[in-house]
Amino acid sequence: MISPPELQQFLSVSTIEELWGLLSARLEQAGFDRLLYGATRYRSGASLGDPEDFILLSTHDTAYTDKFVGGALYFHAPMVKWALENDGASSWSVLRGRAQDGLMTDAERKVMAFNAEHGVTAGYSISFRSASPRIKGAMALTARAGLDQSDADRNWDAHGADIQALCTIAHLRFLLLPYIAPGRVLTSRQREVLSWVGDGKTIQDIALLLELTPATIEKHLRLARDALCVETTAQAVLKASFQHQIYISAA
Repeated sequence: MISPPELQQFLSVSTIEELWGLLSARLEQAGFDRLLYGATRYRSGASLGDPEDFILLSTHDTAYTDKFVGGALYFHAPMVKWALENDGASSWSVLRGRAQDGLMTDAERKVMAFNAEHGVTAGYSISFRSASPRIKGAMALTARAGLDQSDADRNWDAHGADIQALCTIAHLRFLLLPYIAPGRVLTSRQREVLSWVGDGKTIQDIALLLELTPATIEKHLRLARDALCVETTAQAVLKASFQHQIYISAA
């Protein structure tokens, strides 16, 4: 069972890194030592948006993630497809059934072969429910080496309710904590200017408040748009807000 002190730990951390460390240690105790978590706020239909805007966390080695994530193999992964169409938790035993029934595509079989090369053969996937169709988060939990799917299923029977609860709490916390893709960090001035725009101030208003020229304000907004890879200032305010780069304590 989840103890109150453990729950308080998960709720009181202030960084994604600290929370990910707590969750990874807890799941390793339950027999799942390789984790891959992903979340997006930019889902639209079949598209998950720009991968550089994903929250991506992993305890796999880079030889696996560089190809699975960086090489976009995840796009054809059967359990990723399952996660996009379902909420809840699923044993990877469903993959065996799909393969036996001839329901896998060639691309899916290639992903399965790649996973087998890296020992990613037994585990569970959790797809988190969201109130918004734009948000999707999921986590793949791989059983430690030496365990097969029947072992993973027994672990889940014993601890699955607690594991799913902790992962769901962590997912909700991840969405609330700052996470900034490399290269997309705003300067303090860019954050300040975007915050004023979000408060409804005009360029002239902001220039007056900050004792700068309107041209300088325009420059900061342009650089903020470039850093966030968006076209409009409204999009920049939205993305910076999602990433918790604005409207946060200076501390």
